[in-house]
Amino acid sequence: MTSDLRNRLLLLLVLPLCLLAVVGVWMDYRSADDAASRHDQRLLRLLPALADSVVAPPIHDHQPPLLLLAPPVEDFLRQNAGFSGYSVRDSEGQLLLGDAWVDGAVPATAQPEFHSLEYGGVTYRVAVQRGRTGAGELVVSIADGSDPRQQWAQQLLLRVLLPNLVLVAAAALAIHWAVGRAFKPLVDLAEAVEYRSPRDLSPIDEAASPSEVRPLVHSLNHLFALVNAQAEGQRRFVADAAHQLRTPLAGLQAQVEAWALMAKAASADPHPPPSDGGDSHQNRPLGRKGQAQGAIVLGVDQIEKLRNATRRTSQLAHQLLALSRADARSLDAQPPQRVDLKDLCEALLESFLDAATAKGLDLGLEVQPVHVTGHGWLLRELMSNLVDNAIKYTPAGGVVTMRCGMRQGPLGPPRVYLEVEDDGPGVPEGERGRVMQRFYRVPGSAGEGTGLGLAIADEISRVHRASLTLETGAQGRGLRVAVLFPN
Repeated sequence: MTSDLRNRLLLLLVLPLCLLAVVGVWMDYRSADDAASRHDQRLLRLLPALADSVVAPPIHDHQPPLLLLAPPVEDFLRQNAGFSGYSVRDSEGQLLLGDAWVDGAVPATAQPEFHSLEYGGVTYRVAVQRGRTGAGELVVSIADGSDPRQQWAQQLLLRVLLPNLVLVAAAALAIHWAVGRAFKPLVDLAEAVEYRSPRDLSPIDEAASPSEVRPLVHSLNHLFALVNAQAEGQRRFVADAAHQLRTPLAGLQAQVEAWALMAKAASADPHPPPSDGGDSHQNRPLGRKGQAQGAIVLGVDQIEKLRNATRRTSQLAHQLLALSRADARSLDAQPPQRVDLKDLCEALLESFLDAATAKGLDLGLEVQPVHVTGHGWLLRELMSNLVDNAIKYTPAGGVVTMRCGMRQGPLGPPRVYLEVEDDGPGVPEGERGRVMQRFYRVPGSAGEGTGLGLAIADEISRVHRASLTLETGAQGRGLRVAVLFPN
C-alpha cells in the first residue's frame, strides 16, 4: 500500500519536473537562437566591410588582389583569434585571400547566405556573399566559432541535460525519503494488524494512529468487536453445550454400565439366587414369563449397544469441549509452561493400556526425556486423540507405538517431536488433507468415530505452532502421525 502511494507521488512529482526540464531546454535553445540571430546580423554587417577591404586588383598576374582589412573586420579577427577566419574567392571558387578552410558553395545571387562547417573540432558559423570589390566581382566569406547556437548544441549535456537529470534524481530521492517518513505511522499500523494473533481481536489504539486514518481504525475496531462477539457467542455455545451434556451423560453411562454388568452376571448364572421372601421385585431379575407388568427386559446385546452409544456420546461431548478450549482466545492469557513429554507419554500408556489389552493390541512406548513449552492439558488431549484413534482403527493383534524425542528437521537443528504409529488400515494419501476437517471420516472406514480426533490434534498443534503430518507407517502399513515442534 505504502509502496504504491510512494510510486504515485514519485510519478506525479517527477513528471512535472521532467516537463519543466524540457521547457527549460526549449527556453535555453530559444535564448541561444536569439543570440545566434544577433550574431548572424553581426556577421552580415561585416561582409560589406570585408568586401571593401579588397581595395585593388593584383599588380601582376597570378598574384592576389590588394587587401587592406577594414577596422571592424580587423577588430573581429583579433578579438576572436583562433575561432575566426575569412576568405576571398573568385566567382569560380578559387581561393585568392584568407583561410583555405573557410569554404562553401559559390552563391548564385548577391544575397548573403549562411552555413556551418566543422574545422579543428570547432563548429563555425560562416556568412558568404557575392558582390563587387575593388578587384571586381568576388565572393567574400567570414567564419566565427563563437556562435551561441553551436555552443549550445555542444554544451547541451553539460549545461542543460546533466543539471536537470541531477535535479530529477535528487527530487526522486527526496520524495522517496519524505514519503517513507510521512507514512511510517501507517506502515506501523499495517504491521500491527498483519502480525497480530488471529485470536487477538482487541481494539487498536486510535490515539496512536494518524488523524487521516483514524476513521479507518475506528471501522476496524468496530469490525473486531462484531467478530469477537460472534466468535465468543459460538465458543460459549459449544462450551455450554458440552458442559451441559457431560453430567447427564456421565450418569447415563454409569447406569448403563451397571446394567451391563448385571446382565452379564445373569447370563453367566442360569440359576439366580433365591428371593429373600420380600414382595418387591425391583432388585431381582425377571424372566420373560415372570416379568412385572410394564417392565421392559433388555438382552445383553441390546445393553451393549446402549452402552456403546452412551460411550460415543460422552466421547463426542468431551471432544467438543476440547475443541472449544483449543479454539478459545483465553489461551493467549494463559502462560505456557514447561511440559515433560516423556512423563506425558508414560501417563497415557497407563490410561490406554486396559483398552489396548482388551482389544488384543500391543501398546508400546519409545521415549526420550524431552521438554517443550506449551499447555500440558492440551498436549495430553492431542496425544489422547491420536492414541484413541490408533486403538480404535487398528485390528486385533496389531501394534500401536507412542514416541517422543528429538528429530532432525528438514532445515536447521533437531526439533522435538511427538508421534503415534500403528499398523492398521491407515489413511489413503488422497484423503490425508481431508481427514483434518471436523466431522470428516474416510468413506468405508471400520469402527465408529466422530471425525473430531485429528481435527482436535491439528488445532492443538497450531496453538503450539507445531506442524502435524500424516505418513505411512513402517513397512508400508498403517499410519504414523507426527507432531514436530518449533525450536
